Amino acid sequence: MRFNIGQDVLPHEYQGEIYHRESAVRLRWIMIVFTVLFGVFIARTLQLGLQSNDIKKYNMYGTEIESRADIIDRNGVVLAKSVRSGNIKLYPQKVKLNDENNVASVIHQIAPMDYSVVDALNLIRSGKRGVYIKKNATEEQMKIINQAHRKYDCFEVEQFTQRRYPQRNVFAHVVGFAGKDAGLEGVEFVYDEYLRENKDPLRLSIDSRVQNIFYEQLNIAMNKYRAKGAMGMLMNSSTGEMLAMVQLPDFDPNNINAIPVGVRRFKLLRDNFEMGSIFKIFNTALAYKNGLENKNYKVDEPLVIHDKFGRPIKQKPIDDVSSFKRDVVKKMGKHVLKAPEIMLYSCNVGSARIALELPDGAQKEFFHTLNFDRALQLEFGKTERGLTHKVWGPAEKATAAFGHGVTVTPMHLLLAVNSMTNGGIYIYPTLLKRNIGAIRGERVLSAEISAKLREIMFRIAEETTAKKARVKGVEIGGKTGTAEKRHADGTTDNKRNSTVFTGIFPVSAPQYIIMIMLDEPQGTVESGGWKTAAWNAVPTAGAILDGIIPLLFE
Repeated sequence: MRFNIGQDVLPHEYQGEIYHRESAVRLRWIMIVFTVLFGVFIARTLQLGLQSNDIKKYNMYGTEIESRADIIDRNGVVLAKSVRSGNIKLYPQKVKLNDENNVASVIHQIAPMDYSVVDALNLIRSGKRGVYIKKNATEEQMKIINQAHRKYDCFEVEQFTQRRYPQRNVFAHVVGFAGKDAGLEGVEFVYDEYLRENKDPLRLSIDSRVQNIFYEQLNIAMNKYRAKGAMGMLMNSSTGEMLAMVQLPDFDPNNINAIPVGVRRFKLLRDNFEMGSIFKIFNTALAYKNGLENKNYKVDEPLVIHDKFGRPIKQKPIDDVSSFKRDVVKKMGKHVLKAPEIMLYSCNVGSARIALELPDGAQKEFFHTLNFDRALQLEFGKTERGLTHKVWGPAEKATAAFGHGVTVTPMHLLLAVNSMTNGGIYIYPTLLKRNIGAIRGERVLSAEISAKLREIMFRIAEETTAKKARVKGVEIGGKTGTAEKRHADGTTDNKRNSTVFTGIFPVSAPQYIIMIMLDEPQGTVESGGWKTAAWNAVPTAGAILDGIIPLLFE
């Protein structure tokens, strides 16, 4: 027996040879099995990889689509939502002969208005390389194509997320719209960071039911009075929650490429207007603050303004409309009025006389308190800065008393009137639904004077220019304003005006304030050609109030 170093000791050499041959055969079989299994593993890995790419390319449930939180109204109605969409493409050359009829049926099902089955067959047999058969497809349509592609391997879906606005034009200026990567206008822009980073909906203070009534009635008014534009707002007097904000003309945020730039401008915040006799509310507040409420003022003849040296200023004397002279001076025989009556009958001459007796700087300081001379940085955007007089001479003081020569945005006006009537607190507005908690506000007027102003506004709605805003069951208070617009050179244009109405309700303890404004309304047969606020803005407000009050007090 031989012994070899490094080898096992075997009974004889032949036995060792048989051992090595059996081991080699066993190892060979192991290698074969391993190779087969490895090949299966590689094939499956490639299959899964291709399937993953196929899912990303064709499956609507791909996770690569970016998301954006919904925007909802105070009651949960969806105002903006991100939905999956896609452009569906057909590759005719990939359609097998035996599959033509089935693929044609799928195309007809997806786009029945564009393709009959015959049209689809002609397209399939056209030999084209690739044809879009449906753009902006719905999720259901993409699901159908996803299933069809797995069978016939001839479709492609270019998938993307699309921001949709179910309420369309009704919330156009409030909600705004978003682009591919960010919000561009309205709430979409202001709250862009929240909408991008959160899944929970952004709940607004707006009530879509109320908003729709505003939208409907403002459209009716715009057509009836052939107005250039119409606007309206409703706010909770104590919380500052905006329940409606409508501006016409409007646009469809689902089709932003068709929106003219001028229409996109949010005039409720960004455009200044002269507000006319609405300013008599502020003038009357100043009369009370300065102890002038019980003084008699001559109102039966035009007022000529004099400078500080007593010389007549070369401008048209301040006068009142013919209806005031006819109904108040002649019929009622009132040649002098006190401050509350001057506001009640909307007397320009009396308002100017009050203003001329105010202490120097009183109007300027009060307008500053009401933020007329500055832009408002609100939660939902920045307003334009109001334009007040740089020099407050006799003419400026007198005309500012009834709203001429001072321009402010509709939002400035709404907040200022609210502060005059809600007990004297200037409340800052919000577009977010508020829970019970601290409200940002500043006292600008005493509660006593505020109550007196409400009494006058109630009488206006009951007796004078705001009667057409009355609604059964709720006491309304209001004030009208009509202002002539101006030419580019600053001169007034008596053929064009803007009209406005602000109302509060219930008068005894206001919960809401409404503002309606019409831009360049025209007279009607019903109005006898008159185009002042009492004939257009007021009845429009009345129609709106008739619709919304049951909703607000349900």
